[in-house]
Amino acid sequence: MRIAVLGAGAWGTALAVAAAPRHEVLLWARDPAQLSEMQASGCNRRYLPEIALPPALQLGSDFAQVLDHARDGLLVIGTPMSGLREQLARLPAQAQVLWLCKGFETTTGALGHEIAREVQPGAQVGVLSGPSFALEVARSQPTALVAASADEALANQAVLAFHSDVLRVYTSSDPVGVEVGGAVKNVMAIATGIADGLSLGLNARAALITRGLAEMTRLGLALGARAETFMGLSGLGDLVLTATGDLSRNRKVGLLLAEGQALPQILAQLGHVAEGVHTAPTLQARARQLGVEMPITDVVVDVLAGALTPAQALRQLMAREARAEL
Repeated sequence: MRIAVLGAGAWGTALAVAAAPRHEVLLWARDPAQLSEMQASGCNRRYLPEIALPPALQLGSDFAQVLDHARDGLLVIGTPMSGLREQLARLPAQAQVLWLCKGFETTTGALGHEIAREVQPGAQVGVLSGPSFALEVARSQPTALVAASADEALANQAVLAFHSDVLRVYTSSDPVGVEVGGAVKNVMAIATGIADGLSLGLNARAALITRGLAEMTRLGLALGARAETFMGLSGLGDLVLTATGDLSRNRKVGLLLAEGQALPQILAQLGHVAEGVHTAPTLQARARQLGVEMPITDVVVDVLAGALTPAQALRQLMAREARAEL
């Protein structure tokens, strides 16, 4: 199968590395200078410096080459959510497209499937998501993902493209639920990082993750998702990984906020995108439009904006009235 991956960040590179031994894979980089450096060094020094690029992996910065390569194959968009609309608009209407990005578009509050419905209403589109750190995928460590699309044939194409003895790919017909899970878990990971940074203990961590799952599910149901999706890989699985894993950038943001560091300093230190920072206020706005209560999201937004300290956020959550668990 011919596969073109748009975006040479950590996740796009990792997936291209994973598929290259079995398929004809082209990894596209927007920046010709980054591409030249990757060709010269044989690795992606900025995002995955310890991973050697397979000899069979093709590299390119010419978009026409991408379209030609994947004319009868699969296009995978590996940019941040902020770039999804632009990339979708450049593709032919008959393209088979998966995206890897997680979150809401900050300018519109739209999820990936909503952007695709607007930009490419006739295309076969879907999302590939789940609990996965790019570095572990690139190292061929066991990982499970879910390919979600309203188009069953496209989900099955994702299985053919990426399923292997170290990478399991399940299918789902609920892209809405899969995308909500992928977006909300980043915000909950910031909250859990704050709790761990304040040394609140394992009880507090478990409570935050569980109540974060409740918030995720409430929003998903309001958007038309299925409840069972949130008990799967893209819901509970991705939430646990991102909230507790040491490779999680969103968790790291929370830990450093708890230390008293300013957000601009934290983001400069990370050097990579932490999607939860951009997602949190958009998530809050979307939830309020739908009348969905999301108290953890609310305090994360306030901490990121400097309106609450981490300690004040904790007191605000703990001061909420007792209620039935829903």
